[in-house]
Amino acid sequence: MAKFELKLPKMGESVAEATITSWLKDVGDTIEIDETVVEIATDKVDSEVPSEVDGVLVKKFFNVDDVVQVGQVIAIIETEGDIEKTTTDIEEQVEVENNEVQAAEHIEQTINVAKEAVTSIVSNGTRFYSPLVKNIAKAEGVTQAELDMISGTGKDNRVTKNDILNYIENKGVTPVAAIPKTETPVAATAVNNVAAKSVPKPVVVSSGEDEIIEMTRMGKLVAHHMVESVQTSAHVQSFIEADVTNVWNWRKKVKADFMKREGENLTFTPIFMEAIAKALRDYPMMNISFQDGKIIKKKNINLGMAAALPDGNLIVPVIKNADQLNLVGMAKQVNDLANRARLNQLKPDDIQDGTYTVTNVGTFGSLMGTPIINQPQVGILALGAIRKVPAVIETPEGDFIGIRYKMFLSHSYDHRVVNGALGGMFVKAVTDYLEAWDINRAI
Repeated sequence: MAKFELKLPKMGESVAEATITSWLKDVGDTIEIDETVVEIATDKVDSEVPSEVDGVLVKKFFNVDDVVQVGQVIAIIETEGDIEKTTTDIEEQVEVENNEVQAAEHIEQTINVAKEAVTSIVSNGTRFYSPLVKNIAKAEGVTQAELDMISGTGKDNRVTKNDILNYIENKGVTPVAAIPKTETPVAATAVNNVAAKSVPKPVVVSSGEDEIIEMTRMGKLVAHHMVESVQTSAHVQSFIEADVTNVWNWRKKVKADFMKREGENLTFTPIFMEAIAKALRDYPMMNISFQDGKIIKKKNINLGMAAALPDGNLIVPVIKNADQLNLVGMAKQVNDLANRARLNQLKPDDIQDGTYTVTNVGTFGSLMGTPIINQPQVGILALGAIRKVPAVIETPEGDFIGIRYKMFLSHSYDHRVVNGALGGMFVKAVTDYLEAWDINRAI
């Protein structure tokens, strides 16, 4: 008999872990190839892990609600064939690997605590620190506890630039004068430049009339990734108003025939996706990712499409090679992904390998938005609501006022690698494609 290691598979770019939601097989159960063994969930999608072999489940390494890293062994399946490893050998190997993962996580948490303690400098009720003093403290590794102990020579005993520079110059030599004791709690003495926060987080107290709602697992993960993205990328925005009158009138003219011929609704989304894919082809440096100081220029244009889930969370299924699809193919892809997102039927492959993301805030009535970048991408475009507005129309005979259909496009991009010129030219190119839409185009 042989032992097969069932591992947590890779589930897409930036997905490093998943939560076990349920085991569909117990130890001793017979398993067929491609049969689902365990159900998992990430911050992006719920999924299943099938067996790659026929056999019997002999060992499970994780329980429901455990978090597993991609590549970790989650179970052992005994198969027919020659003995490759004993169950004990595999268990020992898995235990070592899991311990290494846990150790790495512990080290990372320790480093993060240290960084936070060193860099988190705040003013309190009786002690104000200027931005300059905070920046100097952060750059020189001065902790909150040390800063609180410096005797200030400024107004109201404030610590001045000279005070902190003198402290740094004489650090470890000149004793530091203690500040007067106050009722405001401050941090304890620092050890190796790592100290607890001096000002505790405010405690939110709910009254008997308030409703307390526990966030879902996916909600918590989404919140974490949103904060992480804002802390990672230098978000800036460019806004532009597009006249989509030709698009509006053309769709109105052809949508009934499209439904009759293709059996599909023709929404505005595939039209916008086509224009965005063309603009990405014109400006390939928007179709990149940025990691570890390196720019990765993507060969394929894979458009992420933010879609709402039944529980209110958002998910981003991906239209692969979007620039190679005609409008019919784009419409079918958009409708299929949107429908399966609503039914919670997306697969891991459906959310992988996106290179640029689009979100339609106009669906909820918003005129514009400032979306958060989907890491490790460098741009995301928000589509605002289409409105019928009065506008100045220029003609060879002169200008006049007319009724036009217009919308705002909001482009958020990572200013670390995308400058304002590129960010602005890209969203202008999208607008140009929409405004030049051929009203006589055949579908």
